[in-house]
Amino acid sequence: MKNLPLCIVFIFMSMSGPLTKAWAISSVKTQDVTHQITEAQISPLSQNKATKSESRAPEPSSLLLFGSGILSMVITFLRRTYNIAKRIMDIIIATISLIILSPLCILTAVLIKLTSKGPIFYTQIRSGKDGKLFKIYKFRTMKINAEKETGPVWARKNDNRITVMGNLLRISRIDEIPQFINVLKGEMSVIGPRPERPVFVEQLKGQISDYTKRLSVKPGITGLAQVHHRYDETITDVRKKVKYDILYIKRICFWTDLRIILRTFGVILTGFGAR
Repeated sequence: MKNLPLCIVFIFMSMSGPLTKAWAISSVKTQDVTHQITEAQISPLSQNKATKSESRAPEPSSLLLFGSGILSMVITFLRRTYNIAKRIMDIIIATISLIILSPLCILTAVLIKLTSKGPIFYTQIRSGKDGKLFKIYKFRTMKINAEKETGPVWARKNDNRITVMGNLLRISRIDEIPQFINVLKGEMSVIGPRPERPVFVEQLKGQISDYTKRLSVKPGITGLAQVHHRYDETITDVRKKVKYDILYIKRICFWTDLRIILRTFGVILTGFGAR
């Protein structure tokens, strides 16, 4: 009995080890669970904040793409709208011009018949928008069968194929008046690149890389190349003309067309670039 207290102490100490260990493990697990719950609560909040901050500050490249897309849509809309307005103006200008210039056309027809043999009007196949072929109308300025021996060639300075009356008509651009009929038919516009003969189009497409771009719009009686450049005589002249035509297509608008029309009057009065 004397040893009973010692036995109780020994039994208590031997049991305290496992109890202490179990309590420690339980405490660690509780801390882990609490830590995980805290992370689960904090993590979505931090992600939401990051998402909000990103939405408030988009990348500059995204803004640039969005802005360029809007600008492209506006330009496309304005171009389509102006194409409709330009067609209406073409019809009005062509109709008024033919009415006002009809006395001059009658006088020209009489002089052509009196000064040379052959028809009054001259027709020729030309390449229009998207390469579509059409028949262009002009007052005849050359002798009959002018290209019988030479074949298709460009007009040149002091060309002996041109009649006496033809020189006057070309310098004054009166020979171009019948082309207002082509405008009314929708084959041409008052302003645009000059329509070329199909044989020359096929040749020049292989020599000038951007040549076909000028076929993306209707050809015109006058244009940027016509008022700033002379008639074609060499391949270098054609390259310059194509640059003017492509520049016009890029900048086509009412003010560009108005400036070309005003400059055309100066060309008619001075005979600039006539052949």
